[in-house]
Amino acid sequence: MSTSSATAATPGAPVPVLSYSPVTLPVPGRPVDLQVRVTAPESGTGLPVVLLSHGQGPSQHLSSLDGYAPLAARWAAQGFVVVQPTHLSSRTLTHLVADAPGAPFFWRSRAEDMTHLLDRLDAIEKAVPLLAGRIDHGRIAAAGHSFGGFTTATLLGAGLTDPDTGARVDLRDPRIATGVLLAAPGRGDVLNGPMGGALPVLTTLDFSTMTTPALVVVGDADDPRHFTDVGPAWHADPYTLAPGPTSLLTLFDAGHALGGIPGFDAAETTDESPERVAAVARLTAAYLRSRLFPGDPAWQDARDALASEPGPLGRVESK
Repeated sequence: MSTSSATAATPGAPVPVLSYSPVTLPVPGRPVDLQVRVTAPESGTGLPVVLLSHGQGPSQHLSSLDGYAPLAARWAAQGFVVVQPTHLSSRTLTHLVADAPGAPFFWRSRAEDMTHLLDRLDAIEKAVPLLAGRIDHGRIAAAGHSFGGFTTATLLGAGLTDPDTGARVDLRDPRIATGVLLAAPGRGDVLNGPMGGALPVLTTLDFSTMTTPALVVVGDADDPRHFTDVGPAWHADPYTLAPGPTSLLTLFDAGHALGGIPGFDAAETTDESPERVAAVARLTAAYLRSRLFPGDPAWQDARDALASEPGPLGRVESK
């Protein structure tokens, strides 16, 4: 277990954060055990949970429980317990699961991992030193970046069709009250890039059934040309097409890494900006707090602060 300090959104002393890994959970039928990192504030009780699904970036270890420290540490510093699984699609597992059913992207297994985490939340809480009795099991959120955003969308109710069977698939988990989609894929009927053929399940993604409240975070310089020639607006489709109460945070000049959320000094971050990463963490934490604690003004306060900045990093709209 390691202790790090992450500065909270409000002025004051750094908040000590505990990070513990791996918590290993055997899952029947899964080719390897499910390994998890848990990051939490050192103190406090009644802590809400955020399940964080990693993306499919080119780095070896960021697409695993070892990635996304810039978000996990800051969310934990603001009172959340962040639970990060290593999905079977992680590059760290390729040598073990290359021939397993669902390879290489394991789109269904990714959502099932998150459901398993909720099923075993008691065991996770007991396994992590200093965490037992501190989690509020009734306040659960999900978040994901890139392909992790796809995973999160399905947990929030987005529908899809299994390309192998033609059957409709519903992976919604009603225990998840809200979510954050970070640079997530958009609608599938416009896929004309090379990755469209590699991931046929994306062509069936249906946001019309995504009714769980969500915050969609996009960069206006995030060009998804390997999927579609529609342009950066494609990533806003979960906001535009979902019927549920959603908000859209558009970050100015941000690329797919949204300033570097997968990892500090990540080579694939083309728009590195510590200021932008801090803003993403601050605004998403505020959104989740207000959704999980109705009446909490954190989200409105964060929106007002963003709008009042002389050179704002982005804008927010809601429906």
